[in-house]
Amino acid sequence: MPGIKGPSDYSQEPPRHPSLQINSKASFFFFAVPFNAEPPRSALASSYVTPVDLFYKRNHGPIPVVDDIERYCVDICGLIGTPKKLYMRDVRMLPKYNVTATLQCAGNRRTAMSKTRKVRGVGWDVSAIGNAVWGGAKLADVLELIGIPKLTCSTQSGGKHVEFVSIDKCKEENGGPYKASIPLSQATNPEADVLLAYEMNGEPLNRDHGYPLRVIVPGVIGARSVKWLDSINIIAEECQGFFMQKDYKMFPPSVDWDNINWSTRRPQMDFPVQSVICSLEDVQSIKPGKVSPPCNNCSIMWICSIRRGRGIERVDISIDGGKTWLEASRSQKTGVPYIADHVSSDKWAWVLFEVTVDIPYSTEIVAKAVDSAANVQPENVQDIWNLRGILNTSWHRVQVRVGHSNM
Repeated sequence: MPGIKGPSDYSQEPPRHPSLQINSKASFFFFAVPFNAEPPRSALASSYVTPVDLFYKRNHGPIPVVDDIERYCVDICGLIGTPKKLYMRDVRMLPKYNVTATLQCAGNRRTAMSKTRKVRGVGWDVSAIGNAVWGGAKLADVLELIGIPKLTCSTQSGGKHVEFVSIDKCKEENGGPYKASIPLSQATNPEADVLLAYEMNGEPLNRDHGYPLRVIVPGVIGARSVKWLDSINIIAEECQGFFMQKDYKMFPPSVDWDNINWSTRRPQMDFPVQSVICSLEDVQSIKPGKVSPPCNNCSIMWICSIRRGRGIERVDISIDGGKTWLEASRSQKTGVPYIADHVSSDKWAWVLFEVTVDIPYSTEIVAKAVDSAANVQPENVQDIWNLRGILNTSWHRVQVRVGHSNM
C-alpha cells in the first residue's frame, strides 16, 4: 500500500508508558512476539476517558509505519459498481463525528479463567479495556460515496458484509493481513456509529492504536475494530479470516482442542454484561475501616439502534462473598445523562459506579452488574469456561485481608 508499510521485524516499535503491565513482549530487535499490555486496574477508574498511553495495547505483529501520509489511501472494492481509492483528504471532507465508545478485548480476564482450566491466548488481567472519544467519518457516509445508500442490507451484486483488511501482517494468517467483517446492515446504519476514525481523545491516532486510519465498531468485541486500514471489501459472506473463523468463538466447557469444530459456531460479536472492581487487587491487605471499590462496566454491549440500546441498570456489591448485597451508586460523567436510549447519552461507553463500605474483617468482595433487560453476570467462571478463554464475565471477586496494609 502506498505511503504505509508493515515492518518485517520489531525494530521500529513506538515508545510505551512504563506503568503498562506487559503480557507479551520480545526482548531484542529481532523478537517475534507482538506487544500486548494493559494498564494497572486502578488506572481504569481514575478517568472516565482513558488516556491514550494507558489504553490497552493489543497487537498481532510489528506496528505499521507511515512514510507518506499524502499517498496513503484505502481501497474500497468488492461487490460494488465502481471501486474507489479513499485518501485521507477524502475522509476528512466528510462530516466528522465524535463517538465515546469502550473497546474491550474478548480475552479480558482470561488469566482468571485459566485458573479453572488452562486456556490459550494472551493472559489478560482485567484491564484489556478502555474508554475513548473516537473522531472520524461515519462508515455509512463513506459507503454512500460508492453508491451504497444508508440502511442497506444487500448491494445489487449480492454484497451483505463489509470486510476490513489491515496493513498488519500476522502469523495466524500465515503472514497475511489481519481482517474482520461486520454485516452491511450495521455498516450502513448511521445510528450504529461505526467510524473510520483518525482521532482518539482529540488527537491524531498514535501508531499503537491504528494511525492513520482505523475502524471503530462500537458495542462488539475489540477484534472487529480493525487498525491500520488497507482496504474495505464488500463481500457476500462474512470474512473468512482466521480471527473470524478459527478464533473468538464461544464454545461450551465440554469442547476441547481434540473435538473442536470451528464451523459449528458463529464469530463472536456482542459482549455480555461485565463489571470489575478496579480499586483492589485480587488479594489485598487493608487496615480496618472504610474502602471504596469503584467498578468499571461496559454499558451497551449490544448491536442495535439507539432506541433499543441496553444500558447498565445497576451494579451490586457484596462484602461477604455473595451472601448479602448492596447497590453501588452510579458515578457517570458530569453533564451526560445515563439513559440508554437518550439521544445525548454516551450509549457505547462504560459507566463508573462507586460504593463505600466498612470492612471489619477479612472477606471476599464480589461485584456483579445487571443490564436494562435484566441480563446478569454468571456467578461461576466454571459455567462459562471455554478453551479460548473469551468472555469471562463471571462475578468479579477480590480477597481482602484486614489487619495489615500494603497500600
